[in-house]
Amino acid sequence: MLKSISKKDFTATNVLIIITILMYIVQINIPRGGLYLGLNMNFTVNELWWQPLSSMFAHGGLGHLGMNMFVLYQFGNLIERARGAKELVLLYLVCGILTSLGSFAYIYYLDNYVNLVGASGAICALLGYVAFYDKAQRSGIITWILLISVAPLLIGLPIAWYAHFIGLALGFIYAIIRK
Repeated sequence: MLKSISKKDFTATNVLIIITILMYIVQINIPRGGLYLGLNMNFTVNELWWQPLSSMFAHGGLGHLGMNMFVLYQFGNLIERARGAKELVLLYLVCGILTSLGSFAYIYYLDNYVNLVGASGAICALLGYVAFYDKAQRSGIITWILLISVAPLLIGLPIAWYAHFIGLALGFIYAIIRK
């Protein structure tokens, strides 16, 4: 029998996941949704000021969305249980937006033809945050970020490896500041 939805199902992590899924549905149902909501040169050229935030919720396909939401579910819940919903949401949004802005610097100066979509930068910030507090997992987390950043490049997949590294660093710095 189906379980009824209770108040405890509305964790900040689950709300972020629901918002991301809803934004993906919006993205695929508007003309050029990925370009409009992704982070690209339109951010400055056409003053699409929402892109650093909206790009965190736009995705490149169902596989991309599913993978990111799986990792958000794991690490978001971990942080939320340990530090609370407010800390998770603040970490996710602040570091996600800062990662987008740092990634835009890469786009602006090095590759004007990139359209950045996905929550990976914000999720890597969660991993950086956990790496700061859990020294036993730190080398494994860094290795994982290296793998998910470099391996896809080796097989020719377009991946924003720089967003992963920026997010990881920002999450670590955020943890130091909020300690």
